[in-house]
Amino acid sequence: MKSNWHTWKKLVGVGLGLLLAADVALIVFLWRSAHEGPEAMRVQRDSLAAEAKLLQADVKRAQAIRAALPQVGKDCDTFYQQSFLNGATGYSDIDQDLAAIAAKAGIKTSGFAFRQQEVKGRGVTEISIGTSVDADYPAIIQFINGLERSRNFYLLDDLRLNSATAGGIRLDISLHTFFRT
Repeated sequence: MKSNWHTWKKLVGVGLGLLLAADVALIVFLWRSAHEGPEAMRVQRDSLAAEAKLLQADVKRAQAIRAALPQVGKDCDTFYQQSFLNGATGYSDIDQDLAAIAAKAGIKTSGFAFRQQEVKGRGVTEISIGTSVDADYPAIIQFINGLERSRNFYLLDDLRLNSATAGGIRLDISLHTFFRT
């Protein structure tokens, strides 16, 4: 029985020693945090306040984006309806529009070559258009400006100098547009 008593005393002593060590660690922690002082706590508070403002600004931007989504959807539908030609009449509309832009700019074209590619799952068909133009520099700039101002949607892909002629240049032009399907 004496052996159990000594074992129990040792366990209680070890437990009290661990408790005392934990108390000392807590005192050191509290002493260090007390020495940080009010200035360090103010800096930390200001840092947390700045972070909170940034997070609030992010939330406000996200809410504004969420509120604008219906209007963005309507704008996209309007762009789709007004800027993409109907596939049934699109080729003749593009041919007439590009010929009119070229005539207004005073340039000669070699005609327009079309290539069609279906864009899966988007409700559009991509139309690649190629042509060569003969003109002087100001007329070519006016032609490109006419493409930008056209009611139809054109993306200019490539301009390549093909050859120079007397008083002018010859450019190969690649652009594309889309048809509604």
